[in-house]
Amino acid sequence: MRRFFLDRHVDVSGKSGTGKVAEGVLFEHTGQVVMCWLTQRSSLVVLRSVEDLEHIHLHEGSTSLIWQD
Repeated sequence: MRRFFLDRHVDVSGKSGTGKVAEGVLFEHTGQVVMCWLTQRSSLVVLRSVEDLEHIHLHEGSTSLIWQD
């Protein structure tokens, strides 16, 4: 497993804020990602791949995926 967090530079949606907005884990065996939003209304998200996470949540460079492990 590899841990990560999302560092948002620009809040495109106006809902998640900036800075560290989510933390998660990549399951290397399956490639699946589980992520928890650190917002006031927190939610847990399961994605099929890191590529899906990047496509949906990185907003063309306004958010960075930071690997911790």
